[in-house]
Amino acid sequence: MFEIAAIDHLVLRTAQVDEMVNFYCRVLGCTVERIVEERVEERAEERIVELVEADEDVVDDGKTIALTQLRAGNALIDLVNVSSSLGKSGGGAPVKTGRNLEHFCLQLKAISSGEIYDYLTGKGIKVGQFHTRYGAQGFGDSVYIEDPDGNTVELKSQQ
Repeated sequence: MFEIAAIDHLVLRTAQVDEMVNFYCRVLGCTVERIVEERVEERAEERIVELVEADEDVVDDGKTIALTQLRAGNALIDLVNVSSSLGKSGGGAPVKTGRNLEHFCLQLKAISSGEIYDYLTGKGIKVGQFHTRYGAQGFGDSVYIEDPDGNTVELKSQQ
């Protein structure tokens, strides 16, 4: 039998890659770790799609960015562009109704609820009420916010 150590990554499909990168990096402090481009080649009756790591100096050189991977502590948040072949394989773009993800939680290093509130409202983010909730590391104060696609993100402080 194996033992799960942690969540490695989660994948969010989006039509708003730039807005999502801005939110997760500028507001929540993630960093862009990797960008994967999609190169499509049409051959006779065959369409070949190749995913390749983007050259850091030449991003968006006419190719579609299929995947942007953001570092979130020990995990990754993968943003899949719904207009790429990779993104289209999951269906239509996400909407606020009929979501397949209720929420996910990002554990924060020790910080007060007031500091979290002040920081987020200073960034123009609508902040809900803080509550003590139970998660993987036990009880802690947490709050729900939404990303640009309407995904609910729980921010939970270590006690």
